[in-house]
Amino acid sequence: MKKILLVAVITVLGLANVNAQEIKFGIKGGLNFASISGDNTENVDLVTAFNFGVLAEIPISEKFSFQPELMYSGQGYSFNDDTIALNYLNIPLMGKYYLTKGFSLEAGPQIGFLMSAKNDKTDIKDSFSTVDFGVNFGLGYKLNNGLNFGARYNLGLTDINNLDNSSNKNKNGVFQLSIGYFFF
Repeated sequence: MKKILLVAVITVLGLANVNAQEIKFGIKGGLNFASISGDNTENVDLVTAFNFGVLAEIPISEKFSFQPELMYSGQGYSFNDDTIALNYLNIPLMGKYYLTKGFSLEAGPQIGFLMSAKNDKTDIKDSFSTVDFGVNFGLGYKLNNGLNFGARYNLGLTDINNLDNSSNKNKNGVFQLSIGYFFF
């Protein structure tokens, strides 16, 4: 886990030296519509939660940018009127391709670290894996004044269950809407 974070930081710092004067830093936040997929999910419903964090946009060329983020993400699912709240610290590493001025397609890997897991007020963190890998796909629109909007889907790639006697395999799935601001 520490090695992955170190590689991400070195990558960002290395790219920062290339276009340091053009890097934009910002904040964003929004809504998550989260659930799980996989085994025994017929009666599973969405939960709505928040996401917020910081990001940087590092131009690579006129049309392509690298956008690393550090995001809090409320995720989970609802099962028979019982809500499972999973809170992650996610690190998406997004590539952005600008189709037109301001409008971009985004894609990239993400690593998430489980910070807490609760069923009502009961701590159930030991029932879930502490690391979650996924891939993100989305759209973004950035105005000249720094205001930006995004829609993204995070497709979980790893089994989030951590129960020895369970054969169930489940993965996170999160649709995110966000609004943010890049500082100049």
